[in-house]
Amino acid sequence: MSNPLSFQPLLFGGDINVYSVARAFHEAYGLRSVVFGKYPSFPCHNSAIIDYRVCPDNEDERAFRRNIQAVSAEFSQKTILLLGCGDSYVQLAAHCRDSLPENVIAPYISGELLDTLINKEQFYTLCDRHGIDHPATFIYDRSMGHSFTLPWDPPYIAKPADSVAYWGCGDHSLAKVYICQSREELLESLDHVYAAGYPDHMVLQEFIPGDDSYMRVLTSYSDRNGKVTLMCLGHVLLEEHSPHGIGNHAVIITDHDEDLCRKIQTLLEDLHYTGFSNFDIKYDRRDGKYKAFEINCRQGRSNYYLTGAGHNIARMVVEDRIEGKNKPLEITKNRALWRMVPRSVAFKFTPKQYHPEMRALIQAGADCHSLVYSRDASLKRRLRVMKNHIGNIKRFDQFNKVPEED
Repeated sequence: MSNPLSFQPLLFGGDINVYSVARAFHEAYGLRSVVFGKYPSFPCHNSAIIDYRVCPDNEDERAFRRNIQAVSAEFSQKTILLLGCGDSYVQLAAHCRDSLPENVIAPYISGELLDTLINKEQFYTLCDRHGIDHPATFIYDRSMGHSFTLPWDPPYIAKPADSVAYWGCGDHSLAKVYICQSREELLESLDHVYAAGYPDHMVLQEFIPGDDSYMRVLTSYSDRNGKVTLMCLGHVLLEEHSPHGIGNHAVIITDHDEDLCRKIQTLLEDLHYTGFSNFDIKYDRRDGKYKAFEINCRQGRSNYYLTGAGHNIARMVVEDRIEGKNKPLEITKNRALWRMVPRSVAFKFTPKQYHPEMRALIQAGADCHSLVYSRDASLKRRLRVMKNHIGNIKRFDQFNKVPEED
């Protein structure tokens, strides 16, 4: 691999998050990222822009360190930029960051702070301190059994306080989030989760009304000094509703809300946060407030919405950690359309009120799809992307509802 630059990206994961980051590095610098994933799977395997290496025990700390050490030695004259593209990898990187080879940079907060933030119970406590609204919340402990009372009516939301421990159970029948229409359904869901071996608390929340178009995603980058340099708000128009994909963004238009961004900026800078952060938020039409659901201490799965809007996420890291630049805060104002689904799906399942702007952005060339990349477009690749499109058409027809007309 020929790389005349002073750095080499090293990514961990195998999903669309990883591919989007690798694409950003390729667009900005012409680099192929080294990627370690658990399986030889799409979209990273057989990509022209990725040096993909399969490691079945990728989430084991010993294997994680071994793979970093190997790449560090392979590119001994370069700085290795280490980016995790999933919660387990970010947790490993944060806890290992101070004992990695000298030429490796892991742009993350300490493992201790990360463990605090990814625990939803502790995250909501921080939100309360900083005036950031969140849904009405009840922390459930298994010892409560069925003897507890919630101060709001169904539907109820149930999700794990510790996502890493939750998915570490290895039970594929577990749902990402449970939306329970009755108390009986909630109790059945809790029993199922704990029967699968999950050891921590569950977060029970009030359901905030509104379809997918009430969702927002806020991605920020904080430099090595703990200063926020970029904030990009995305207005989510469509999400997945399949059991294992529920909540995954499918269509986003970039948006702007100064007040919301400033609140999050204060939280991040008070924590001396560094690296990417990603907040899931929903607009509550009942009181006109934005309610934060959680923070991801990394770029999100839909991170290409930033790059597609003109804010290449690879450049953010390189300019900060390699070039040592100090940049002022920029809160994105320009509009762009990002999709993970074909246009036909985007228009079929999003509210019609957004269609004129979607068409205008497409006509203006401000429309992008994470997987559609002209510099990674072999015949085999194009056929695989087409298969992904067809799969999305079938999945959204099965699990999503066409919005009702006003």
